Amino acid sequence: MLASLKILVVDDNPTILRLLTRSLDKCGELITATDGADALMKVIELKPDLIISDYSMPVMDGRALFEKLQARKETKDIPFCFLASQKEIDEHLRMVVDGVEEYFVKPFFVTELAAQAHRITGRMNQARMERLGGRGAVTGHLSEMNLLDWMTSLEQGRKTCALILRHGGEECILYFIEGQVAHATYGTLAGDQAVFKVLTWTEGDWELDFSRTTSEHTTTMSTQGLMMEGLRLLDEANRDAAG
Repeated sequence: MLASLKILVVDDNPTILRLLTRSLDKCGELITATDGADALMKVIELKPDLIISDYSMPVMDGRALFEKLQARKETKDIPFCFLASQKEIDEHLRMVVDGVEEYFVKPFFVTELAAQAHRITGRMNQARMERLGGRGAVTGHLSEMNLLDWMTSLEQGRKTCALILRHGGEECILYFIEGQVAHATYGTLAGDQAVFKVLTWTEGDWELDFSRTTSEHTTTMSTQGLMMEGLRLLDEANRDAAG
């Protein structure tokens, strides 16, 4: 079982901190801190996989926290994201590049911030998968990495493997060859239609098996094409339902 990423979220504003944790709750196991000093102690004690910190905080601001972590061998490689205004980025953080994973620009829309964070954690999960590649199968939850996330990651990584999705007693198997979905099965469906049926699954489990492959080829589109067409069909269905 692939453990959830531990994400430390740091902000001195309780309202913003609650908003951040709500928007990031699908990305991993969340830890919170209310200032830089509190965050520093939690990093040393809990060793998070990712840190998202506000820049402007009393006592120890986000940059001071970042610099202290960069100075320690045990913490300098932890990916760090700043939450800051565009002015703060331009005037104080523009030269801070090495070790910074991302800048989240304030004010932000919750959906956009969540999407950015999801892309980051997706890349981190993909890196963990690569380190585990060749050791058989690993598993996790669709609430943390759904099919669209995996299709994007596996295409970018040009991976060859089987991705098995399970939800409510049902199962779908997608076979990737160098990042492209070559074959998919879901009940009596195969190929494109099997993929489209499960694109919306956000609950259930996934299993990634690097030892399984196939010689069958039932899909007619690239991985990108399957994602785009699947989202188009979903939008069409939503419009019909609303009408």
